[in-house]
Order: sequence, then structure tokens, then C-alpha cells
Amino acid sequence: MIKMWKTEDSGEEWEMKLKLCGSGKFKKLRTSVVSRSPMKLWTIRAITTVLLWTFLVHLMSMGETWGPRLLKSWTSCFSHQDVELTSVPANIILPPKRDYKNNGYLMVSCNGGLNQMRAAICDMVAIARYLNVTLIVPELDKTSFWNDPSEFQDIFDVHHFITSLRGEVRILKELPPRLKTRVELGLFYSLPPVSWSNISYYTHQILPLLKKFKVVHLNKTDARLANNGLPLEIQKLRCRVNFNALKFTSKIEELGRKVVKILREKGPFLVLHLRYEMDMLAFSGCTHGCNGEEVEKLTRMRYAYPWWKEKVINSDMKRKEGLCPLTPEETALVLTALGIDRNVQIYIAAGEIYGGERRMKTLEAAFPNLVRKEDLLEPSDLNFIQNHSSQMAALDYLVSLESDRFVPTYDGNMAKVVEGHRRFLGFKKTSLLDRKLLVGLIDQYNKGSLSWDEFSSTVKATHADRIGSPKRRVVIPDKPKDEDYFYANPQECLQLLDEPLRST
Repeated sequence: MIKMWKTEDSGEEWEMKLKLCGSGKFKKLRTSVVSRSPMKLWTIRAITTVLLWTFLVHLMSMGETWGPRLLKSWTSCFSHQDVELTSVPANIILPPKRDYKNNGYLMVSCNGGLNQMRAAICDMVAIARYLNVTLIVPELDKTSFWNDPSEFQDIFDVHHFITSLRGEVRILKELPPRLKTRVELGLFYSLPPVSWSNISYYTHQILPLLKKFKVVHLNKTDARLANNGLPLEIQKLRCRVNFNALKFTSKIEELGRKVVKILREKGPFLVLHLRYEMDMLAFSGCTHGCNGEEVEKLTRMRYAYPWWKEKVINSDMKRKEGLCPLTPEETALVLTALGIDRNVQIYIAAGEIYGGERRMKTLEAAFPNLVRKEDLLEPSDLNFIQNHSSQMAALDYLVSLESDRFVPTYDGNMAKVVEGHRRFLGFKKTSLLDRKLLVGLIDQYNKGSLSWDEFSSTVKATHADRIGSPKRRVVIPDKPKDEDYFYANPQECLQLLDEPLRST
């Protein structure tokens, strides 16, 4: 309790009290009181301020109990986080460091885009933990199509990554000096691991190399650990890395809050991952709706990248098999058929759409409230991530997790990882489109052999339960590439609903 004291009496009261002391003493004391009262008042105010701030700081520090609930109405006084991102990992009490005999040092170079690298990082932490080795903070791909120079710490909170996992594995920002010298002299072993390998592969093939050379460099990391057949603790660790340890930097999080706040102020919003960018079309060979000049550019690009193995591609056949991303025109039809409100806000999570305004015209006419991050933010807001595709993708990732509905038009890495993350957040609604079925229906509708009502009712019926609900991963032991992806449905880590798991 802080007591409030009466610090000053009126001049008349003081005079009456002090006349008993004699006139000379009165004048002396009165002069003393006048000079001391402001100082006394200032001292009391200072002490009161310090006590109040100490009390408030104490409440703020009680983060996991009643402090935040008491102070949540005062958020703007203490924080710029006007919108809470439910997907942002919570601060955790750090576990004690794990003590183990170190079998060597593992360096990894990730390849691909942001979400391909994200899944790979989770795999590499699990492998390092299982082999009892020290992991060096992963190196990100800078040579792919995106040509992004971002380092790990430019995208992820590296301190949180290291400390949140210290109970599992030792992670260093760089090799100790002695070992760094060995690497500079070429005294280490580098190799690409075998794709979709079980943990026994790393025990029998990689661990002996670590013990012999002390430093092993895995120069490719995409899809190098199996989806299934792994110990439960390995699967749970992959989830812990993905959903807690991989936290975006505070600058990216703050930008995400800003975008989500702007969108929420206008109501519900849908995120459309319109994967119709030049690199995707060139890689897949999907050219439906492109003119001759555009097809030629895509073909030249495909031949320019030697690691894209498939060069001659039958676009029509691939589309009919459901292996192409939906075009913007096809997307407009599908969203309308699903009954999406034409006035809903649709945030486009994508880069530059191939074909530009010409290809977006139909979608914009059907859904006039299409927005991008560039529409919602000032150019100055995006300065620090401009020309950094992975950081731009990180922003889209955050907004995708927070949306009321997520609709990917292709099942690439971002679509799969966001799907799995939204499952983890409580099976948030994700429209999983059956492209093979849809393109057949679209062609029938465009030819006039299917009415709009028939088209719409069929689309709704076939997608009624394709919304990211609980289900079991499809396991195909002899065809790991064809089975369900672990990060799209990490069922071992999910708080399942009451309904039974389905196998489809």
C-alpha cells in the first residue's frame, strides 16, 4: 500500500501553531518550511513513481500467470504489438543444457526456397540429436533461382533457435577456430545424403564419417529424412523445431502484425497462395493459358537450369493429371464455385504473377478485394526485405497462418508446410484442392457440357471434407515420394479432435 500524506498546511495554520514558539523563532521556521516543502514534495513524488513502476514491472515479469490478463488493456503502453500472432512461438523456460559425448560437428547447406529449407532444418536438428553431434547453424541457399543473399539470422531468431533447443542438441553459430582451420584446409568430408533415408542410414553411414573426420558437411538437405518409420521422439523433435525453435526475427514478426492488423480491421480474410510465378511454370512445364512468347521464355528458363532434370514436358498431359498449379482464371472459377463471398478480402501470398494484369483480370473481376503486401504497407516498411525473396516469403507465411482460410493452388513446399502448421494450430481451415478433378470439371463447364449449378455443386461436394481436418498420413513404403509429406500432416504431434482419423 502507498499512503498519501498531506505535505503542506496553509500559511495561517502554520502561523497559529508556531506563534507559541515566539516571533523570532516563527520567522526562522517559516523560512525553513517554505524552502523545504518543494524538496519534500519532489522526493515523495519520486519515491511514489519508483514504487509504481517497480510494481508494474513485477507484474509484467509474471508472464505465464495473471500479469498479462491484468495488463492486457494497457498493451499499447508497454508494447507495439497491437495484434497478437497466434502462430508466433511463446517464450519458454529454457531447459538445462544436454550433456552428452560429442561425436563430431555437422555442417549443412540447405537448398531450395524458404519452406523447403525450413523442413530441412528440422530434419537436420533431429539427425544431429540422434547422432549426438554438434550442429553448426545451417547455411541457406543463395544460388537457386531466387538468388537471395539472406543468412539464417536475417530470417530466423538465431538466439532463440540455439537456446530453445539446448536441452536436445548443442548448436553453434560457427565452428571452433581449430576446426575452422581444418575445414579451410579441406580436412573434412562433404556429401549429399541419400533422399528419404531412415535414421539407420545416418547411424551406419554418416556417424562413422563424423567420428573419422570430426567435421561432415551435408551439402543438400531437401527430403533427406523419411516421412515415416522413425522413432516417435524423432518425429516430435521435428515438430518442436518447426513450431517453436524456428521463430522469425522480430522485424519480420512486427511486419506480420501490421499486415494482419490492417486486414482484421476490415473483417475476415482469406489467403490465396497463387503459385503462378515464372519459376514454378518453367520448372513444371505448365503453360496452359500462356501465349507463344510466354511459352518460349519458360522453355528457355527450364533449359538454363541444369539441375532441373525434366526438359521436354507435355503441358496438357501434366495438367490433366493434376500436376500443374491452377491458373488465375481457373482459380476464379473454383473460388466462386466453392461459394466464397466475392467481397471477402483475399490476400495474395505470392510473387509476381506470370502474365501480369492480363492473367489477373478474370480473378480481379470475380473478387474485387484482392490485396498484396505491397498494397497494405508503405514502401519504407518493405525496404529491409525488398529483393530478399525468402524474407518476403516469411511475411507471407505468417499472414497465411493467421488467415481465416488458406487456399493453395498448388501443393508445393509452402502449401504443404503451411497446411501442417495450420493443423498444429487447431486444424485451421485449409482448402486442399483436388486439381485433377477440378481441371476436368472446368473443361466440361467451359465446353458447355456442364451447367454452372452442376459444376458448383460437384466442386462443393468433393471438397466438403478437404479442409485440413484430422486424418492419417498415407504411407507407401516402397514409394516415399508418393506418400503423404510429414510436414503437411505431422500427426504424431497434433492434439486430435474427437472424430476418428480417416485414412484418406
